[in-house]
Amino acid sequence: MNWKAQLIKYDGKSRIAIYFQKNYDWIDRIKQLEGSRWSQTLGVWHLPDTFENRMKFQINETSAKLPSPEGIAQIEKFKYWLLSKRYSDSTVKTYTEALKSFLAFYNEKQVAEITNEDLVRYNNEHIINNNLSTSYQNQIVNAVKLFFITIRETKIEIDKIHRPKRSIILPNVLSKNEIKQILTAHSNLKHKAMLSLIYACGLRRSELLNLKPLDVDSKRGIIIIRQSKGRKDRIAPLSPKILEMLREYYISYKPKTWLFEGQIKNTKYDERSLSNVLKQALTKANISKPVSLHWLRHSYATHLLESGTDLRYIQELLGHTSCRTTEIYTHVSTKSIQQIKSPFDDL
Repeated sequence: MNWKAQLIKYDGKSRIAIYFQKNYDWIDRIKQLEGSRWSQTLGVWHLPDTFENRMKFQINETSAKLPSPEGIAQIEKFKYWLLSKRYSDSTVKTYTEALKSFLAFYNEKQVAEITNEDLVRYNNEHIINNNLSTSYQNQIVNAVKLFFITIRETKIEIDKIHRPKRSIILPNVLSKNEIKQILTAHSNLKHKAMLSLIYACGLRRSELLNLKPLDVDSKRGIIIIRQSKGRKDRIAPLSPKILEMLREYYISYKPKTWLFEGQIKNTKYDERSLSNVLKQALTKANISKPVSLHWLRHSYATHLLESGTDLRYIQELLGHTSCRTTEIYTHVSTKSIQQIKSPFDDL
């Protein structure tokens, strides 16, 4: 299995990012390591920067190569520009980290001298040779294109920067019976309510944790998801069943600032704790699949499609900008496929 380890900055701390093609065995192994975390923003698993981890993942001076002083200054200017354009914090972090990787590769070359051929070389010698994903390569392309738009003196021709051919990866979907097993596994009302709300409204993890009590509009039967991905607000309908569960939860826990708070009042529920809530539910339900919280969102969309909901409504409910993103669920819906009779049955 090909992989690459690289030092990164995450929340101001030095971490070791582990890049590899999606592999559930490797994911399980990474999860077992102390302090391991998944970054949805960067699309990478990362570990504490310790001597043991550096030895284990062969971190050396080469893998820790930094951009030149000019490159570091340009990255700071780029970050300042992104903030002025009101890009989200996650996008700023993703783009600056991607640009840092690119400029570190050319830390002995002046930024104004970098050409399109240099980007091709970086793609081949760094991304492809290290078996990094096409999504990571796309992040580099996005960052580099946007960065060089802000640079006056450059040899880069923006229109000639090419993107990798995207691989089509189908979303992971659970059956309704599996969903029911997961959502009924916990007796703890808060745990049950969090997992149920993710599935019932197709929420992302961050969207659930950023909800406030006032975002639940029981009179209109909706929930308001504020400033989600792409700085967009949207609404999702609340079924009477999930609304009743939320009422019961609110009476029992009386949240103040956040709808789901941690052990300390007025603090958000922790992301890793929420992942552990799902993990415990899977164990109790005897489900061995490597289910993540996002599988519940995928399942919500697919089950809506299979029940006859128009794809345009699903796009709105999920907060997708492009209908092409939502159309991927047509490839995992089994409603039409199951009606096809196999010629094997006629033998």
